[in-house]
Amino acid sequence: MIKIAVCDDDKAAREHIVSLIEEQLQGAEITTFATGEEMIQAQRDFDICFLDVEMREISGMDVASHIRQQEEGRTKSIIIFVTGYERYMNSAFDVSAFHYLLKPVDEEKFCHVFGRALRELYAEEERTKQYILVKNSGTWRKVFIKDIYYIESANKKVIIHTEAGALDCYGKMDELERMTGSGFYRCHRCFLVNMEKIVSYNADTIKVANGDRLILARKRYNDFIRQYMKYAKDGGIVNV
Repeated sequence: MIKIAVCDDDKAAREHIVSLIEEQLQGAEITTFATGEEMIQAQRDFDICFLDVEMREISGMDVASHIRQQEEGRTKSIIIFVTGYERYMNSAFDVSAFHYLLKPVDEEKFCHVFGRALRELYAEEERTKQYILVKNSGTWRKVFIKDIYYIESANKKVIIHTEAGALDCYGKMDELERMTGSGFYRCHRCFLVNMEKIVSYNADTIKVANGDRLILARKRYNDFIRQYMKYAKDGGIVNV
């Protein structure tokens, strides 16, 4: 069951969002909160969060920051801000918001954004099931793609850096690039990075979520930007 939170200190606004959700999705578990403090104190995980920005004491941005802090190393909630003020739009990127809806909420726009959010949620469920098979110490191992930070070529071996640690195995980078798919980018002949795990980058370096920094070949910088933007546009998870 999809779990959805609606947090807004305006009762009419909360009820409107709930009605729009129910028109488009039957059977979801919808929980409403009148304040940001209530939602934080509930200590619950949600698949999709609709957050008003300007609320008393604890703002929607504060709630979003709290959500992201609690999600370290876990699947991230889809955050959609619903507010009457455009000036917070840039801040929404700091917490990797999925979208930013302005009040009064246009029902056609809501339908489009919520539909995209649901497709992203279903796609993420499929991503969690994807894996590659690699041979380590004579044994075939299943490595889930979502757990990989990056893959490194070292001498005649490759090292797969995952949330559970580093895994040495035999293999070719070209073959692993094909196996991991479009969510990975060959930023250097020795590095294949999971774009979901990128937290920052500059002209010659990519930093991933475990703190490691990878070489970004200068001749590949422009192509990297194009591929990363395409990945984001297609619904990929962006943490930058």
